[in-house]
Amino acid sequence: MSVRTGIGWDSHRLVQGRPLIIGGVQIPFDRGLDGHSDADVLTHAIIDALLGAAGLGDIGQHFPDTDVAYQDADSMELLRVAVGKLAGEGYEVVNVDAVVMMEEPKLAPHSDQIRLVLSRALGVTVGDVGVKASTGEGMGFVGRGEGVAVTAVASIVKVATT
Repeated sequence: MSVRTGIGWDSHRLVQGRPLIIGGVQIPFDRGLDGHSDADVLTHAIIDALLGAAGLGDIGQHFPDTDVAYQDADSMELLRVAVGKLAGEGYEVVNVDAVVMMEEPKLAPHSDQIRLVLSRALGVTVGDVGVKASTGEGMGFVGRGEGVAVTAVASIVKVATT
């Protein structure tokens, strides 16, 4: 059995007039994340971790922000496509773990729903999805409330020969 691990990182600026979507869940807040798609920073980091683990490049190669097809795209759909690409190479997701870095709003009230939504898209159990939150303690763009950043780790296993 071949287990592989990948790391993903993403960040987006907080702006007025956009919904705040984290891990496929819309969170009530006065600002949202700016981006070409729905700017779901958590899902983007997970996609990068998965693609990296499989040696399949990164999110920008598969879903470029220069392509109008991905304007306002649902990042959960992009995640499902990425999982399908992995399956096409003979890989299954083992688990993902991520740290969401943002000052506010608090993520804890939404973490169970986020884990559930992500687990369904990933084809794993809720227990195979870790989502934690941290603040910037007032430092940097996260600490000043200017944006959100995420670091994610994903493990995959080769289950079939292609």
